[in-house]
Amino acid sequence: MTFTRSRTARLWGTVAAVALLAAPVSAQPKADINEATEKAMKAASAKVAPSIVKIETAGGAETVSEKKGAGPGIRKGVGPTTGLVVSPDGYIISSAFNFANKPANIFVTVPGRERVVAKIVANDQSRMLTLLKVELKDLPVPDAVPKKDVEIGQWGLTLGRTLDNSVDHPPSMSVGIVSATNRIWGKAIQTDAKTSPVNYGGPLVSIEGRVYGVVVPASNRAEGETAGVDVYDGGIGFAVPLEDILKSLPRLKAGQDLRRGLLGVQPKGEGVYNPAVVGAIQPDSAAARAGLQVNDKIVELNGKKVQDYSALQHLLGPLYENDEVALKVMRGDKEMEFKGVKLLGIATAYVRAYLGILPMRDDPGPGVEVRFVYPKSPAETAGIKVGDRIMKFGLNPQPIQNRTAFLNAIQTLVPGVEVKIEVKRKEGGKVETVLAKLVPTPDEVPDKLPLPSSAGKALEGQPKPKDPPKDPFPKDPFPPKGLSDVRAVVGQDEKKDDKKDEKKDKPKVETGFVTRTNAALGREYWMYIPDNYDANVSHGLIVWFHAAGQGGKDGEKMARTFRDFAEDNHFIIMGPKANGADGWVASETELVMQDVKTVLGQYTIDRTRVVAHGMASGGQMAFYVGFNARDVFRGVGTLGATLGTAPKDSVANQPLSFFISGGDKDPLIKEIVEHKNLLSEKRFPVIFREMKESGKEYFDETTFKDFLNWLDSLDRI
Repeated sequence: MTFTRSRTARLWGTVAAVALLAAPVSAQPKADINEATEKAMKAASAKVAPSIVKIETAGGAETVSEKKGAGPGIRKGVGPTTGLVVSPDGYIISSAFNFANKPANIFVTVPGRERVVAKIVANDQSRMLTLLKVELKDLPVPDAVPKKDVEIGQWGLTLGRTLDNSVDHPPSMSVGIVSATNRIWGKAIQTDAKTSPVNYGGPLVSIEGRVYGVVVPASNRAEGETAGVDVYDGGIGFAVPLEDILKSLPRLKAGQDLRRGLLGVQPKGEGVYNPAVVGAIQPDSAAARAGLQVNDKIVELNGKKVQDYSALQHLLGPLYENDEVALKVMRGDKEMEFKGVKLLGIATAYVRAYLGILPMRDDPGPGVEVRFVYPKSPAETAGIKVGDRIMKFGLNPQPIQNRTAFLNAIQTLVPGVEVKIEVKRKEGGKVETVLAKLVPTPDEVPDKLPLPSSAGKALEGQPKPKDPPKDPFPKDPFPPKGLSDVRAVVGQDEKKDDKKDEKKDKPKVETGFVTRTNAALGREYWMYIPDNYDANVSHGLIVWFHAAGQGGKDGEKMARTFRDFAEDNHFIIMGPKANGADGWVASETELVMQDVKTVLGQYTIDRTRVVAHGMASGGQMAFYVGFNARDVFRGVGTLGATLGTAPKDSVANQPLSFFISGGDKDPLIKEIVEHKNLLSEKRFPVIFREMKESGKEYFDETTFKDFLNWLDSLDRI
């Protein structure tokens, strides 16, 4: 294997040590060092090989999805997979990925033994492992490397039984190092040795022939048997420490499926490196049962200091359902201790409470002006009217400074509670207190919304955002004859267009259609900034994910489609480009988010109206990014797209709404409807539109108008 200069430097000490053990103490030629290293690796593999078994399956689904209705899935492998003996009485551990297609029959071959039938005993759903049982005795169990002895830079060998039909031959080997520890929220060791279905379920082995852990696909962002498969052989692989597996083995042997232990809190604010201040608590969760409250700051868990929310996740990540923890929190200036907090394995779906108003944006307050009142809503029943200003709100009414404070206040409540609302009337300025009983957020879109939507004071008391850099590309992209192949180009007002085409004074920031380049990554993305952009007016952001093969070619069409809406309702549109011609892959999420966060920093963006939008495979990417960048996105709008991965749970302080559509002639329409229902079961607000006489086209005019109104109402309260 060829190493880079930096890796050679990291490993030199280990290589030298191996060479000293293999030959007399003297200056050794480079060839001798390499030979000694190779011998040591083969010896390590041979030491563990008797414990590495071949697993074969028969029957089951041809493709694998994480849950029913979760997308087209991954085609199952056709060859054998790998497992590791963990108990001499016939227990074998493997990656849950190897059984995700629910095979009808499982067969195991242990080196030196006959092929036998195996059965699944239990699953570790947190670490994505499956325990098998075969009727064999006196099986060899490998030695485990204690977690305390695992260090970055140590040799790491991934071994598997997929490539050779004979288990009496040496297993396949990929060579690397331990590149990180305590990964995947404290559940895995990271290696740069190749990991893939070739060795999922096999061991990650040290140079001494002891086992660090069992290789599994894994991801910080996704969950399920297939999470992390998309980055196989990419230099980032994971193994669950064998020490942890042996610790949980008695429960697995007893047939107990293990689930991750959930505390049931969400952080306040964005980012995992902020202090672990509770922003929201799941109903009937471990935290709720223990008595934690919003704004509590968690400072210690099981005697270990909690510096930030990331540290809290790393401490909670390895724990299971029914494990008990001790917490210390700061509530104001008072330290409080909660002992014996039993973690739960299922999070109760959060249901968003709803009053039924749209607030006026960019209003510094005090209070929140009512822009729109939804018909038949609790707000209308309580007598709240357009133009009224809500001054206080809550079970015990507290002053409301602005829209953000109002959104935070209602996130802590649940449907069914009755709240008091202090209202300053538009007519006469009279202050009244009314009662309203909150209800679940309905799946409805207003037919029409009033303008203006902004008070134009977004920067009042705030630092002015940086102007974006000048761009050398021309800004006049619009084809003179419109867009015949984009159905949602709503009829334009000729006089309005003429006015837009008039020569204007040079704007403070560049507007129109522009192309940006991420200098560090070499990636391009396009943007449309409305000509009337004003930094004192917060703008929504639509992130368009193109379909396969488009590669950003549809940018001008999308800009044309949204042009009038973007000016009237204050939206910016951007379109990143996929790296490959075949479309998006999940591993591009981080790259896309760098571009998105650049735009968020350059313009005045309304964080309640950031939307992932896409069609076909681009829509599937929009789903994925929406769920895996929940700190940024508040809406996902798709056409002709399936989920692709199982949806995550709804959480209070990261609300996510969906606008899903498909054509009645689309071959995927049945799956699209199933996925819509899956999201509804998770209690997400979902708008669904089935377009008649339509296949894989963009929105028809009626659906497009509904979509625009949905975009303009994402900040409803």
